[in-house]
Amino acid sequence: MIDTDELVRRNAGFADRGSYAGLGLMPGGGLTVIGCVDPRVDPSGVLGLDLGEAAVIRNVGGRVTPATLRTLGMLAKVVQARTGGSGPGIGHYAVLHHTDCGITDLAAFPDLLAEYFEVPAADLPARAVTDPRAAVRADVGILKGALRPGVLVTGLVYDVATGLVEVVVPGVPGDA
Repeated sequence: MIDTDELVRRNAGFADRGSYAGLGLMPGGGLTVIGCVDPRVDPSGVLGLDLGEAAVIRNVGGRVTPATLRTLGMLAKVVQARTGGSGPGIGHYAVLHHTDCGITDLAAFPDLLAEYFEVPAADLPARAVTDPRAAVRADVGILKGALRPGVLVTGLVYDVATGLVEVVVPGVPGDA
């Protein structure tokens, strides 16, 4: 188990490297990634992102839920406050799901999933919990409908066995 002393030691090494110096609050790559909490699927590592390049939101399954949309709304207000509404903000959102995801085990608990997605249990099939490619397509559709026009939304599936990412939904502008 990694204890607090180990975390502090590792942090000292991070601080010594100074890779945080000069980073701003806004992601330098104009990217937000929505991914899973699975420790095998760290979006920064999987996608080769450097510190400060992207904002990363992680939840169970990497799903676009009402809570995710509320988080994005709050982040948009931060962008507005920091830039006076004139900054570039986020120009690209990537939804990153993966194979062998633990959320598939939750299919046996429809009431729990219905609460998570804030939908009636009868609507769960549209969330495609057991199929990462279909789930990415569903989540990209939800996200596109919630974003301002011109924002790119990409849907990716990471294969935990090969380490490769498949583009399931190429970057397409949001419709909202």
